[in-house]
Amino acid sequence: MLAYNNAGYITYSGAMLKIIKSWLLWSVSLLLVLAGLVAGAAWYWATSPVTMQVDPADYRIESGTGVRGVARAMSDAGIQVNEDLFVMMARLSGRDIMIKAGAYEATQGDSPWTLLERMANGDMTQTRITLLEGWTYQRIREALAAHPDVRQTLDGVDDAQLLDKLGVEYPSPEGLFFPDTYVFTPGTTDFDILRRAHVAQKSLLDQLWSQRNADIPLKTPYEALIMASIIEKETGHAADRDRVSGVFANRLRLGMPLQTDPTVIYGMGDKYQGRIRKRDLTTDTPWNTYTRNGLPPTPIASSGRAALEAALNPEQHKFLYFVSRGDGTSEFSENLREHNRAVAKYILGRD
Repeated sequence: MLAYNNAGYITYSGAMLKIIKSWLLWSVSLLLVLAGLVAGAAWYWATSPVTMQVDPADYRIESGTGVRGVARAMSDAGIQVNEDLFVMMARLSGRDIMIKAGAYEATQGDSPWTLLERMANGDMTQTRITLLEGWTYQRIREALAAHPDVRQTLDGVDDAQLLDKLGVEYPSPEGLFFPDTYVFTPGTTDFDILRRAHVAQKSLLDQLWSQRNADIPLKTPYEALIMASIIEKETGHAADRDRVSGVFANRLRLGMPLQTDPTVIYGMGDKYQGRIRKRDLTTDTPWNTYTRNGLPPTPIASSGRAALEAALNPEQHKFLYFVSRGDGTSEFSENLREHNRAVAKYILGRD
């Protein structure tokens, strides 16, 4: 029963107090049980594999995308995730502000929590592109344009604009990109890959230039890049590179034309259809080393490390000529008479 004290306040009997305490304890216990059930259900959902329409499923998160937009991007990619629960999980865990833009991949067995953690840690999908030794700049651009994971930003950008974006002053972008395999996240731009390849080329060239043979007839690192590109295209036989480089170095010292076919082919451009004719050797272009002395004005291809090392450290000898033996190797000669005999043997088939 209720009672009032002298001050007019309600007082409770001992029995009533026990009832109230029991009710409060029961209510709190019920709430804790309910909270535990909710938390358990939430954790079960968060850690259970999502249903996927495709496996694997690739999706991309653009910069500035909110957590709800992230959930929608996953749903659009065929990853069935409850949008509201995902948003709540991300916000309660504080990972909503940690999600990094990029390309991601979900595989069978991934849970909502796994997906969230992956994006918060920036564990993005990676792919690769290989730029080969001897490729021209045009071939590199074609490879970038054909790669489905490279974002195209250079359409309409001419050579001068590209060089300006790279911050370099050269007559052409030819030869400025180091041939290698580049790993990147899908959505990386074509310019970003070119920039990485250029930085790699410059870093290696600067390093090797500082270790060059002081007697080489090359005045600048750019001239070394030009020479290396010619060596790259002239021979694929590793043992011949230094010797081929020595032939070109000897010719430069004597003021002889280099007379190397790959430069002629480069100068012909689209006119080259698989063979060089006599008139091609006498048709002057800036890259025709039969009609012009010295080095051509630009590289003719991308050079690998071995070609760069050969250009900067040529073999010391007296050879001035070489001709292909037809098996990937070359026959070297010190004078024109020896060279003509080698041509007769290996090119004309005369003993």
